[in-house]
Amino acid sequence: MSAATTIALVIGSLREESINRKFAEYIVSQLPESVTVNEVNIADLPLYNQDYDDTTIESYERVRQQIKDADADAVLMVTPEHNRTMPAALKNVIDIGSRPYGSSVWTDKKVAVVTASPGTYGGRSSGLDVRKSMQMLSAKMMISPEVYLSHATESLDEEGVSSERTQKFLQKFASELAKFAENSGV
Repeated sequence: MSAATTIALVIGSLREESINRKFAEYIVSQLPESVTVNEVNIADLPLYNQDYDDTTIESYERVRQQIKDADADAVLMVTPEHNRTMPAALKNVIDIGSRPYGSSVWTDKKVAVVTASPGTYGGRSSGLDVRKSMQMLSAKMMISPEVYLSHATESLDEEGVSSERTQKFLQKFASELAKFAENSGV
């Protein structure tokens, strides 16, 4: 692992007590020390509007810069599912990063997606919709392992991820994520 590997972390939930944040924190704690993770704050982003393409919006520029090649080797999106799709806050950052036309920060960007839900399907619809958007924007998606954590609250306690089975799975994912982020040939 090179010392220069950086991952931008986008958490699709704006909730303070987000279960997705807890899973993201666990994944980050399992990455090698040589990997730097910088969270991309998406809570302050105005809803994307094409009228803004010719305007400088500080929060848009900050997010775009955090995702660009110079700042992140890969992006990790950890997100819930809202009404069988990705949350509006996550869709907003995807749209902001894709604009203005011809200046997308997602082109050739390595992206990994993790979803977690208290429900049976683990946010699978959300994850698939994120993948669909990212592929359309020419991002390079991490394919394996896919992570859709169902009944996710059962794997958590006050300290974080408590299920040994989930811990082992996320440790494997963190290892693969580190390799994915570092590998320039992906």
